[in-house]
Amino acid sequence: QVQLVETGGGLVQAGGSLRLSCAASGRTFSTYAMGWFRQAPGKEREFVAAISWSGGSTRYADSVKGRFTISRDNAKNTVYLQMNSLKPEDTAVYYCAADFAPRSLATMMTAYDYWGQGTHVTVSE
Repeated sequence: QVQLVETGGGLVQAGGSLRLSCAASGRTFSTYAMGWFRQAPGKEREFVAAISWSGGSTRYADSVKGRFTISRDNAKNTVYLQMNSLKPEDTAVYYCAADFAPRSLATMMTAYDYWGQGTHVTVSE
């Protein structure tokens, strides 16, 4: 019903920046919150950031607070993750996800209804 396509991943040196994008198509006529998660090799998927439909509310994992910024452009059905001051610990596959029953901004994977394919981010030392 909903397709999420992520772009913007790549290789960057520590201290650098990347901007990830996630474009939604299909059932985009509902109000939905968006989140970003990441999964490092050999690790479980973890919450990174989330944003409300209006963009007025955001939530971040402590590990990225002050470095990452989530935003969205509903006219383009797109959510962004601006990543600054990147660290090798940020290396992971980054996934965007859509929550079609938002109440508060969720940090649990089970709250999200649709997921993107993931985009790789590698931060070298």
